[in-house]
Order: sequence, then C-alpha cells, then structure tokens
Amino acid sequence: MRPVGRLLWHACSQTTLSVGVYGIYALTNAWFVARGVGPDALAAVNLVAPVLLILGAVGTTVGVGGASLVSRRLGAGDSGGAGRAAGNTFVVFWVTALVVMVAGLAALEPLLTVLGAHGEVRGYARDYAVVLLLGAFSATGFSALVRAEGRMAFSTMLWVGPILVQMTLDPLLVFGLDMGVRGAALGTVGGQSLSTGMSLWFFFVQRRRPYRVGLKQLRPHLATIAAVITIGAPSFLAGFGATLLVVLANNRLAATGGAVALAAFAVASRLQTFAAMPHMGIAQGLQPVAGYNAGAQLWPRVRRARVLALRATVGYGAAAAAALALLAEPLVGLFVDDGPVATASVTAVRIIAAGLVFSGVTPMVSSYFQALGQARPSYALSLGTLLVIKIPLLLLLGTFGGPGVWIGLSAGEAAAAVAALILLRAQQERGARAALA
Repeated sequence: MRPVGRLLWHACSQTTLSVGVYGIYALTNAWFVARGVGPDALAAVNLVAPVLLILGAVGTTVGVGGASLVSRRLGAGDSGGAGRAAGNTFVVFWVTALVVMVAGLAALEPLLTVLGAHGEVRGYARDYAVVLLLGAFSATGFSALVRAEGRMAFSTMLWVGPILVQMTLDPLLVFGLDMGVRGAALGTVGGQSLSTGMSLWFFFVQRRRPYRVGLKQLRPHLATIAAVITIGAPSFLAGFGATLLVVLANNRLAATGGAVALAAFAVASRLQTFAAMPHMGIAQGLQPVAGYNAGAQLWPRVRRARVLALRATVGYGAAAAAALALLAEPLVGLFVDDGPVATASVTAVRIIAAGLVFSGVTPMVSSYFQALGQARPSYALSLGTLLVIKIPLLLLLGTFGGPGVWIGLSAGEAAAAVAALILLRAQQERGARAALA
C-alpha cells in the first residue's frame, strides 16, 4: 500500500496542474478581451462571471456528490453501485443544465440588471451571457468522477486539452475574426465541448475500467440521486456563495466607483483566481484519497491525508499572497495601461492577496467532510460562513467604496477559515467520544 503522503502528492499535483491550466486560460481570456476590445468589455465579462460560476457550481455539485459515492463504493468493492452513481450524476447535471439554459435566456434582461450591467457595459454583457447559456450542457467534463477511480492522468487531460483549444480559439475569434466578447465566449464553450466529448467517450465507450455506464446506469434511482445532491449540495452552496459575493461586490462598486472600480475588480479577481487555483487542486486531490480510505475503513490514513492537505494549503497560501502583493504592479500592467484603472487595480490586488493565506482552508475542510459522506458540516461551512460572515462583512465594509470591498473580501476569507477549523475540531472530538462510547 502506497504511503499517504506520496498518494496525496500524486493526486494533488495532478488536480493542481489541471485547475492551474484553467487559471492560465482565465488570465489569457481576460488579456484578449482587455486588449482586443477594451476595459469596458473586460468589466462586462467580469459582470457575467456569476453565470459561469453558477454553471460551474452545478457541475461541481453533481461531480463532488457522485465522486464521493463512486470512490466509497469502489473502496468497498461495489462496482455496480459505483456505475449507478456515475450514471445518475450525468442525468442530474443534464436536467439541471437544461433548466439553467432555458431560465437564463428567458429572463436575460432582468438577470443583467441584477448583475449590475448598465450603459455600454450592458451590451457587451448581453453578448457574452447568451453564448455561455447556450453552451450550458458543456459546462463540465465530470473530471471528479474520473479522479474518483484513480485515473488522474485522464482527469488532467480533461482540463488541459480543452484549455489549449480555448487559448487557440480566443485570439482567432477575438482578433482574427473581430468577434469581440462573443468570440471570447465561443472560445470558452468550444473548449468545454471538447471536455464533454472526452468524458462521454471515457464513461460510455472505454472498456478498461472498474465499472461501465450504460442505459441501465442512466435510469434514475431516487436514493442515489438524493445522495448525490445531498453530498454535493455544499459545493453548490459554496459556488452560489462565490457568485453572490461577486454580484454584491459588483453592485457596490458600480454604485461607488463606476466603470473604473468595476474594471479594477475584473483585473484583481482574475489574478486572485489564478493564484488560488492550487487551493482548489489540494481540496480536489484530497477527496478521492480520503474517500477511498474511508470506504476501506483505514481511518489513520484518512486523518494523515487531512493533516497533510491542511498544511499544504496554508503554506501555499502564505507564499502566494506574498508573491502577488510584491508583483502587483507588473501583473496589472499586463492588462491595463497606466491610469485610474491601473492604480485602483494595484490597490485591489494587494488587499485581496491577503485573503489567499486563508482562502484554501474552508474548501479543503468542506471537501474532507464530503469525501466522508458527512453533508451536514459541509452545509454549515458553505452556507453558514456565507450568511454569517462573508456577506455581512462585504456589505458593512463595502459602504466605504472600493478599498472597503477589497478588505471585506479578505476579512471574510480569514474569518471563514477560523470557523472551518473550529468545526473540524468539534467534529473530531465528537468522533472520539463516539468511538469510546
């Protein structure tokens, strides 16, 4: 049996590479829009980011829920249960994607108003949102399900291949064909479609696997669907929380700082998202390791994996925060020239960077609970930290304009991390008491 540290390193390095490549795409996509269309278009793309976040949250919800079931079923030697979990995960996502697409297109104008899109920015936002909604079915490649059976290399390919396609399409469509933000959105959907095609081949055609997905596994099984949604719902709440925070921040900035503040947030959020990608990779890499060992009742290995993952995410966060703060000016200069937007962006980057020290703790702890099938503490982290900590801090400090918004976002991450560690400690003590009873 491989040592936990080596196993966790292998899993986390693969997932971090995958999401890191996506982070590079997010930066290049922003660069193409900023340089090919202009700061207003970049602000519009950031305003529509909640649409991508919601679609991503749906994919993550069913992916995490399904992956938890698959890894634990495989750990217990139940390949039939693993196949049923994967098949029902597909069904839940496809139905939800259809609902999101239809509802989003039908209520597009009210949606743009809620997102804070006004004036010239609104036209860019409309063009971008329509293409993303039409491509809703391609919003996930189900990489979590692939990782659940230990196929880390193919899981990485599900990220890297499509991202390379997106990075090829963006300059062609934005600059070559002069399609503006529509071209940027088409590049995103094009890459996602490749990921979807690859995952369909993997699950429905590829034979050298521990389980198969066919029509029988796609048949809705209410207990399995309920488990997928229950376990994965904290991930949706986390994604929805991130979406809501972006919407609230954009509305605050639109009211207090206008287009300059919105463009500064667009630059800062892209850089912060890229720097935070390893946090996501660590959380995703922990899940199959913890889930499989929990299914096999190897609890010392589960605890070891949790401790190593926590150390890694905090250590990386501190290093990333320092680097981003020191390099804020040259990084901002890649997207915008000197002027009010650049000055505001540098300030935003340096303040938001402080939150990187803490921002990986809450998702890592939540992922750990999900891997064990413990949905309740994950709900508490996803929903509780949002409603009790992050939103109140953002609304309170956001009244002071852009700097208040940046401070509110960073302070929310720090306070949420403290809450996550307190909850983890409480769950450990409760488990110890139950073992002695």
